[in-house]
Amino acid sequence: MSIQPEGEDLRKATKWISDKIRYEPNVSLAKAIEEACVKFDLSPKDAEFMMRFFSEKDKG
Repeated sequence: MSIQPEGEDLRKATKWISDKIRYEPNVSLAKAIEEACVKFDLSPKDAEFMMRFFSEKDKG
């Protein structure tokens, strides 16, 4: 089962974060999420979702 973010901005932000942490290995996940929230005008709830999403993705 896959967790899919709802909303186009959230999907774009998720892809942007994935690319950012892949191509800039020195950037922290928290920093990438913070930048994405500003860039895509996301809510704190969206930031929490992305933190959980990427943390779970790293586990398995």
